[in-house]
Amino acid sequence: MHEIAEYVYRTHANIHLPNSFLPTTSADKMSLCKGCISGVRHEGIPEGRIEKIGGYDTYVALPTADYPKDKAVLFFTDVFGAQFVNNQLLADDFARNGFQVYMPDYFHGDGLPANAMNDDKFDRAAWMAKHAPETAKPVVDAVVNALKEKGITRFGTLGYCYGAIFVFSLGIENITHVSVVAHPSRIAVPDDLQKYKAHSQAPLLINSCEVDRAFPQEAQKAADDILGDGKFAPGYERTYWEGCEHGFAVRGDMSNPKVKAGKEGAFKASVEFLLKL
Repeated sequence: MHEIAEYVYRTHANIHLPNSFLPTTSADKMSLCKGCISGVRHEGIPEGRIEKIGGYDTYVALPTADYPKDKAVLFFTDVFGAQFVNNQLLADDFARNGFQVYMPDYFHGDGLPANAMNDDKFDRAAWMAKHAPETAKPVVDAVVNALKEKGITRFGTLGYCYGAIFVFSLGIENITHVSVVAHPSRIAVPDDLQKYKAHSQAPLLINSCEVDRAFPQEAQKAADDILGDGKFAPGYERTYWEGCEHGFAVRGDMSNPKVKAGKEGAFKASVEFLLKL
C-alpha cells in the first residue's frame, strides 16, 4: 500500500502572462479556447530531468525517499507541453508525495510557447494541426510500453486540459488503474463518459471549475449523472472550484485567493485519489 502521512505542495510565485490569445475557430473542437492558453507562469527550479523513455523525451520526477518501483504516474500535459515550467514543477510536487512521475513530451519540444499570446503572427491553427491527439498517442503508447518493460505494473494517470483525452483512452483500454483529470478538454459528452463507464475499471476523479468553456457546468452535470451516485462501480468523484477558470490547476494566479484555494485543493484531491494506485 502506498501511503503518505501528509501531502506536500510548494507555493509557486507568479509570472503573469497576458490573456489576449483567442481561439481561431470557437466552434471547432480542435481549436484552442481562451482558457487553454491563458494564465500565469510560476517561478521555481524544476527538480526532475529529461530522459529518453521509449525513444521519446520524457520529464521524469522521482521521490527522494523510497517509493514503490512497480507503480508510476503518467502526467499528460496541457498545450504548453513537458518543457513548460508549471508542468515540471507540478510533476515535481507529485514526486514529493511519493510517486514516480513520467511526463511524455508528445509535442516533440514544440509545446505552445508562452510568448505566442503576444505574437499576432503566431499561427495557432497550424500549431493545432500539427499536434492533434492522434499524433501524440503513439508517443504515449511508446512510453507506456517502455515503462512496462522496466517493471511498472500499475499506472495512475493525470491529465490537464489537452492531456485528459489520454487519461480517458488509457482508462478505456484498461491500462491505467487510477484516472485523474483537471479542466479536461476534447472530451465528447456524453459519448466518452458513457464509453468510460462501459469499459474502464479505473476510478475517476474530475477536478472541475466554475468557468470552463471546454468542460462547462452542463458537461460536469452530465458526468455526475452518468458516473455518480454509485453508477460507476470502480468509483467516481468530482471536485468543483468556485471562482476558478479553465487552466486553474496548472496556470492559476496564486495571488487570487479563490484560484490559490482551487489549485492547491485540486492538487490535494489528486494526491489523495492517486493513493488508490
